Formats: sequence, structure tokens, C-alpha cells
Amino acid sequence: MSVQEQIKAIKAQFRLFMNGAVSQSMREKGLNYKLNFGIELPRLKEIAAGYEKNHDLAQALWKEDIRECMILAGMLQPIDSFYPEIADIWIENMPSQEMAELTCMNLFQHLPYAPAKTFEWIASEEEYPQICGYLTVARLLSQKGDMTERASGQLLDQAVAATLSGSYAVRNAAMLAIRKFMQHSEQNAFVVCRLVESMKDSPKEAEQLLYNMVKQESEV
Repeated sequence: MSVQEQIKAIKAQFRLFMNGAVSQSMREKGLNYKLNFGIELPRLKEIAAGYEKNHDLAQALWKEDIRECMILAGMLQPIDSFYPEIADIWIENMPSQEMAELTCMNLFQHLPYAPAKTFEWIASEEEYPQICGYLTVARLLSQKGDMTERASGQLLDQAVAATLSGSYAVRNAAMLAIRKFMQHSEQNAFVVCRLVESMKDSPKEAEQLLYNMVKQESEV
């Protein structure tokens, strides 16, 4: 079966399981895709399970610019053929926070070059590279947790700056990365607490938000 025939078959399954109410709810929340069938993640996993990982199929699905196709692309993309330059192209075309979260979960966190690439992404001035960078870092920290002192310092410097001045979505992704860093060890938690202790009585809302998050996390 050719790639286009596979995509046609996949779309036929989408039509069987489409959920107009969910699609409408997403649109109302600002999740605007060219086309959105409103299919929930468990069902998409079932559909993906019927196909082997295939680079050409995944790349074609991503280019469809349809919510469910793009989610399946992340599930069906083989790791060994997903080169860094392709990852950059995907991020440039990332349509939503939802897609960033799912692609980081299904694909980016598994990339062998992810630890190095994420630092390149979080240093970007663009929103979605930063979001994907922090979300991927957070997942890597959950898996492994270990990080060199230099990398830890770089991550915290960038994440704190993003929390204080980034967009809402970037701030949330950066704060998640900080929480995962703290959860790895008492030493990490201590480092972050020292980093934000001067913000305790800050009149700036963003600094208060960060301080309170760190304080809450350190008390868990």
C-alpha cells in the first residue's frame, strides 16, 4: 500500500470516530487547525497501532496540517531517520500548545540528540522552540534526572528568565522544567530555592509566582 493509500485509509478511520462536540470545544479554547476531527488520544493510539513506524508516512501525515494526522505523525515517525533539521522544521510548523505537548511526549523526548538540541531550542527567541525545549527537558529530567553542573546552571538561568518574561505558554513550560529539576534530588531543590529566595517579598507578580511555586514544590 502506498503512502497516499495509507493516508486515505487513516482518514477513513478518522471519519468513523470523529467527535464534533470535542472539535467544537477545542475551537472555542483557541485550538484552531485546518481540520480537526475531535478524536481523543486513546483512539488515536489504537489507530497508530495498526501501522508500522514509517518515515515517509509520518512526514506525509505531518504535512497534512490536520490535527489527528499530525498527532499520528509523531507516533509513527522512526527515531533513526528523524534528523535534527527535520525536528526544527516540525517545530517551525507547530500549530498549537497541544501539538507541542503531544509531539514532545511521543517523539522528541526519545531522540538521541534531544539533550543537546533542547538547549538550542530554549535559547531561541521564538515561542514554540522554547515551549518544545522546556517540555522535552522536563520529560528527560523525569526519565534520567542527571545533568552536569554546567547544563544545570544553563537550564536554570534560561528557565527562570523565561518564567519572568516569557509568554504564558513558555512560562508554564519553563516552570514545569524547574519543578522536574527540583524533584530529582534534595540538592537540586536546594539550588533552586537559593536562586529565588530574594524574590520572597518582590512586588513583581511574575517573581512572586515563581517563588511561591518553588516554595510549594520544596515542601512536598
